[in-house]
Amino acid sequence: MSSPNLRPGVPPRKHTALPKAQILIEALPWLTRHNGKTVVIKFGGNAMIDEDLKAAFAQDVVFLRHAGLKPVVVHGGGPQISAQLDKHGLVSEFKAGLRVTTPEAMDVVRMVLAGQVQRELVGLLNQHGPLAVGMTGEDAHTITATQHRPEIDGELVDIGRVGEITAIDTGAIEALLEDGRIPVISSIARSADDGHVYNVNADTAAAALAAALNAETLMVLTDVEGLYADWPSSDEVISQLTASELEKLLPELSSGMVPKMEGCLHAVRNGVHTARVIDGRVQHAILLEIFTDEGIGTMVVPDAQGPGQGLGQGPEQGES
Repeated sequence: MSSPNLRPGVPPRKHTALPKAQILIEALPWLTRHNGKTVVIKFGGNAMIDEDLKAAFAQDVVFLRHAGLKPVVVHGGGPQISAQLDKHGLVSEFKAGLRVTTPEAMDVVRMVLAGQVQRELVGLLNQHGPLAVGMTGEDAHTITATQHRPEIDGELVDIGRVGEITAIDTGAIEALLEDGRIPVISSIARSADDGHVYNVNADTAAAALAAALNAETLMVLTDVEGLYADWPSSDEVISQLTASELEKLLPELSSGMVPKMEGCLHAVRNGVHTARVIDGRVQHAILLEIFTDEGIGTMVVPDAQGPGQGLGQGPEQGES
């Protein structure tokens, strides 16, 4: 007697959830490849100020942690800093693409990064469990810097408390990662020479930390899709290019994109396997880039990994 639950000749019912299983299967080789690896993520752009994007970013980072990766988040806070400076009656001035940072402005920068942006991000991540721990580059001498004087019209210019990284100590970060935590790092550093606290470009800090941590990848969130093959006449995004191709491109980039791409170049030339620029305006951009076959951004690879797909640049980037 046949089972009442088995009807010969009747095909199995098509389940509407089947595409979800296919998506998970597509992610399997990427989950295997990245398991146990460190991923440094620079958080910036619209993802910092749009509530839905902030929530999606936090979900992505926690997903990485539960999927067996070791995410490290590095952030700046350009829009928030500008808003607070306005409230304090301090002028936002930029030279060579960098914020002129007086001692009074540095107090505001420190307050905004460590007391506002970082705390909000830690709170969003910890809605999903006791995972995130906030720190700054000052803590445990994680980032040491000296005063940065950019060259403008052939002369070195004093732009205040803007720092150039001189040393990285990853001890505190590695301890947090071993404990299963997600470090959230504000891009502030202290000088070993004069004792001053300096504002460090977050893209530069993320790249330096990725190299020091021997990270698998550096991910930089931006407000564009990536690098374009022939901007502005074309909106074709370059999916991959080598370090040498990127180096040739750097002189043509808009000022806001330069620290991002210089950071990617530094990372892949100092042991990081890939550096990726992705569109932070897209919800769950991190998961789409890491766990899908096509990805969504521009990936920079060391020269030994083969040729890229042409050179180009995206539109002007603001500070993030």
